[in-house]
Amino acid sequence: MTEFGRFLLARRGDLRPADVGLPAGTGTRRTPGLRREELAALAGVSIDYYVRLERGKETHPSPSVVEALADALRLNEEERGFLRELAARAARRAPEPRPLPSRRIRPTVLQLLETLRPNPAYVVSRTKDLLAANPGGLRLFHGITDWPEQQRNTVRYVFLHPAARELWVDWEQKAKGCVAQLRALAGTDPDAPDLAALVGELIVKSPDFNRLWERYEVRTIGDGEKTLRHPEVGTMTLSHEGMSLNRAQGQRLIVYMAPPGSPDHDAMTLLDLAAPGSSGGSGQASPVSPSRGQI
Repeated sequence: MTEFGRFLLARRGDLRPADVGLPAGTGTRRTPGLRREELAALAGVSIDYYVRLERGKETHPSPSVVEALADALRLNEEERGFLRELAARAARRAPEPRPLPSRRIRPTVLQLLETLRPNPAYVVSRTKDLLAANPGGLRLFHGITDWPEQQRNTVRYVFLHPAARELWVDWEQKAKGCVAQLRALAGTDPDAPDLAALVGELIVKSPDFNRLWERYEVRTIGDGEKTLRHPEVGTMTLSHEGMSLNRAQGQRLIVYMAPPGSPDHDAMTLLDLAAPGSSGGSGQASPVSPSRGQI
C-alpha cells in the first residue's frame, strides 16, 4: 500500500455516512467509517478502481479523480494539497535523495533572539530539533535541559518528556498539532532520513504518537495561543507566531507573546529572568549545540 492509499484509508475511517448525507443503511459495519463502495460512489469512480487506488495497485490517478476524492472526503485546502502531493509521489519512482538541511544558525538570528527578550523565542529545524533559543525560550520547555543537546526536539519533548503532560493544559491538542505538522512534512519529503528517524523512534516509544500518526491529519502551522502550567512561574496563556527564516533550509523562528502589563506578560518576564545566568539581560541567546555547526 502506498502513502496515498494509507491516507485514503485513514480519512475514510474518520467519516460517518451521516457526515456526507448518506443513510446509515442496514447490517453491522465492521468499521465505523465509510465503506469503500460508498466513497467510490461519492467520488464517481468504480469500486474496483477505488480498491486498486487504496491498495496501491493503481498509482496514476488523474487530477480530476484526486479532486473528486478530496471532495468526497471533505478535505480542507491544506489536506487537498497533501493528497495531491501524495498522488504525485505515488506516480514517481525512486526519488533522488535530498541532502540534509543545514543546522547552522546565523549570528544575526542569535542577535534577533536576544533582541526579542523577554519574549520566549527559539529556532527549530524542519523536524522540530531545537537549534537555538533565548533564555526564556529554552526555559519554556521545563526540564528539556535534562536531556543532551542533540536530543532536544520539541515533538520528542511533547511525547517522551515526563514534564510535558503537566506543562500544556490541553496536552492532547498540542500533541495532535505536533503530529499533524510532521505529517505535512512527510507529504513533501517522506524519504527524508531525519524525519524517518524521528518518526520511527516515536512510533516505538510512544503509543500516543503511534495512534495520532495513523490518523493522517495534516497541518503546517499550529494554533496561535497556548495555556501552559509552568512549575516555575505559574499558569500563563501566551500567543505565538512562527515564521520561516531566509536562506535557512526549513528553519523556523517561534516567538511567544502576551499583552504588556498583563499577568501573563509578568509570568513570561519572570521566566526570562529565572534562566541561569540571567540578571537584567546578562543571559544571551545561543545555539543549542554550537559545536555541531552543520550536520
